Amino acid sequence: MTEAEIRRLACEILSDIAPDTDPATLAGDKDIREGLDIDSMDFLNFIIGLNKRAGVAIPEEDYPKLFTMDGVVAHLIRETQDLPGAQ
Repeated sequence: MTEAEIRRLACEILSDIAPDTDPATLAGDKDIREGLDIDSMDFLNFIIGLNKRAGVAIPEEDYPKLFTMDGVVAHLIRETQDLPGAQ
């Protein structure tokens, strides 16, 4: 997955979780939970959505790496580069 694809995917998932927000305006280094005012259950649903839609397992110890959009991008790029069909 490319950076743009990951950001688009993350924004789609976050828009479903917090429909009254615009995740695309969130700065890359801003904490997603604070920036979108989502609670821990919403964040867990975000992780589950990333897991299902990106096709990668995200262990609980990696959750803190996904607190920012930049972290989501870096983590998913790293995790998806070895998937079958990855470029």
